[in-house]
Amino acid sequence: MREPTIAIVSVLAIAMAAPVAMAAGDEIQRTASGVPDLTGVYDITSITPFVRPKEFGEQLYLSKEEAEALAKAQVERDVERSQPSDPDRAAPESGGNVGAYNDFWFEWGDAGFAIDGKYRTSVLTDPPDGQMPELTQLGKDRRATAPRFAWQNKGFAWWLESGDTPYDGPENMVLGVRCLYQPTATMAMRSLPYNNLKTIVQTEDHVMIQSEWMHWARVVRLDSEHLPQDIRSLSGDSIGWFEGDTLVVETTNFLDSPGVRGEGLKVVESFTALSEGNLSYKFTVEDPDYEAPYSGELLWPKTAKRSYEYACHEGNYAMGNMLRGARMLEEEFRAKQSGSGND
Repeated sequence: MREPTIAIVSVLAIAMAAPVAMAAGDEIQRTASGVPDLTGVYDITSITPFVRPKEFGEQLYLSKEEAEALAKAQVERDVERSQPSDPDRAAPESGGNVGAYNDFWFEWGDAGFAIDGKYRTSVLTDPPDGQMPELTQLGKDRRATAPRFAWQNKGFAWWLESGDTPYDGPENMVLGVRCLYQPTATMAMRSLPYNNLKTIVQTEDHVMIQSEWMHWARVVRLDSEHLPQDIRSLSGDSIGWFEGDTLVVETTNFLDSPGVRGEGLKVVESFTALSEGNLSYKFTVEDPDYEAPYSGELLWPKTAKRSYEYACHEGNYAMGNMLRGARMLEEEFRAKQSGSGND
């Protein structure tokens, strides 16, 4: 157990050094017009949860000791989950959950982020308890009819009995499974299990924000007006302006799509230049699916890493195989039904 212990100590040393990057005094890189140049790659991986654990109530900050304990526990979980699988283990139960790929592919992070040297209990800052607002009736209705990311595997074509249509075609699946769009990676942005690098390229009149998951580039027009309301996109229409050293981005004109918010959605984000090229990222979302707006904040540390292609399932082979497998199960189901009827 000596190696995991060394790993924990090393990671904690790095994690607890993170607030130093927030110290003031370093010169901010600027464009020719004098506004901050936000161009760069940022790694927003963090173990700070999006929604606050309820035991913290309205407590926004962690003590240094609490932050150290959480980071240590996360590293220990990573070590445990990275152990080799038992080659003699039994096969998964028929029709059960076979799980995802192994933990090597995930980027859970090994520390929470700190703003002004203070560690956070959650990304959400409003409502004050760090919880998402209650759903409106509209939000409940949308979720009742929206495609699902995953359906229960019962080992047979159960949907022929229930009347559900999970595998009729690609259109019945969420946009993420179809490799088209990942809302939580794009608007508003947060730390996810992997693909947490964000790339910004800035000119004097545009800012491009690229999220590789799902290879989506948002182009923000500076000092512009919104497009007509009938011109819509999954990630909306973004315009921006500088207020001092902060880029403010307002996004409207979202496209309604099954499982994706659209009409009435508005997102306001701010990107504030900090020392050493880091950014403070804040957002407020006004969503008719919720009874009140919600807001959050997280640190975007600049990194020398480079973003690699998120290939999703290349050539959509997985999509074809899912649909092909569903057709096979349906054939088996109908054959059994027909056989039982002849007995």
